[in-house]
Amino acid sequence: MPILTVLLSTTPDAAVSAKVAAALSRLTAEILHKDPGLTSIAISHVDPAHWFVGGPSLAAQRKASFFLDIRITDETNTSNEKARYIDAVFKEMGVLLGELHHESYVHVHDVRAAAYGFGGLTQQHRAVAARLQSPSLA
Repeated sequence: MPILTVLLSTTPDAAVSAKVAAALSRLTAEILHKDPGLTSIAISHVDPAHWFVGGPSLAAQRKASFFLDIRITDETNTSNEKARYIDAVFKEMGVLLGELHHESYVHVHDVRAAAYGFGGLTQQHRAVAARLQSPSLA
């Protein structure tokens, strides 16, 4: 049930957004084991002339950049999985966006289950309900 917020240093383009969303959904499922049917992705675009890194704009540097902010339930992924995810996302975004500025970011938020949820229920509630329905897990 992760939610991903993505900021791209590109002009708005529905085709690019769709490719980025598909790639992130795939990587999130493959590496972090998250259900693609519960994965939400919101993408925004910033003109590269208005995105600055180290002083000059990305337009002046002729590079692309991105910022991915993903929220996952705490303790559902290992540090190695998160490191693999960050690496894979950086590489895939380079394929999709072109030459990336080194300062392109992925931030994985490990959110407490009692403070995170969807559909009006916390992840903690969902975990407890699942355990009650599967006596072998209780």
